[in-house]
Amino acid sequence: MSKADLTIVIIVRDEAQNLRYLLPSLDWAARVIVLGNHCLDESETVAKQLGADWRKSESESFAAFRNEILPDITTEWVFYLDADERVTAKLRAEIEQKLVNSAGVAAYRLQRQDYHYGTLMRYGGWQNDLVTRIFRRSCLQGWHGEIHESPDFEGRAETLHAPLLHFTHRDTATNLAKSSRWTIKEARLLAAAGVKVTKLTIIRKMVMEFYRRFWRDQGWRDGMAGFVEALVQACNRAFVYIQVWELSQKPTIEQKYQALEEKVNLPGKAA
Repeated sequence: MSKADLTIVIIVRDEAQNLRYLLPSLDWAARVIVLGNHCLDESETVAKQLGADWRKSESESFAAFRNEILPDITTEWVFYLDADERVTAKLRAEIEQKLVNSAGVAAYRLQRQDYHYGTLMRYGGWQNDLVTRIFRRSCLQGWHGEIHESPDFEGRAETLHAPLLHFTHRDTATNLAKSSRWTIKEARLLAAAGVKVTKLTIIRKMVMEFYRRFWRDQGWRDGMAGFVEALVQACNRAFVYIQVWELSQKPTIEQKYQALEEKVNLPGKAA
């Protein structure tokens, strides 16, 4: 059976279990590349066992990950996937059909169906999750953006009908780990831009995010998962602005602790 003239790129950090589910469903693509970033689990072993090419990256942003793999792409098309995303048989068939009848098209958008805590999120803003991930290689110049990376490409994009499934936000521990990695990135950008933070700033950002997710965008209709997800997103907003406040301290918090350490260690002095 001929394979689609397509390379699928998957960026991972400790995603061995997700790779076990994802990779067997991608055997219709000419090539699959797994790009590992600071992996401590069995991601590399699983990727190689299941037929993917393994690459390592030390980059710190998704835009950089996506850019550095571009020279390796020799197929006409490239499809960027996350390890917790799933391509259904219906979506696969549509992609294969589109790629051989794609005159004048530079990229394809996909509608993601997000599952949080095992529940399909139909409200709360998640119902409008459009991502552009499939590109004609000759039309893709690269990616930009530290937090929410965006592609730079020349030409027309079309939207596919079959959804891309997104099995994410599986538990609180995983959510907190992701929050610790990404909220600090946004906080650094805001701090560098000179954003000022007060107690009211943190409260307002948290309350408004919960209001938007739960009430305005009707997250309450997704039941308990909708409530929890709205609360998680509200907490993430708070984490961002708390860290902006931390980064804006003068002297810095690190300098404050250094002064305390020096005070404790002064000969003959009691703290």
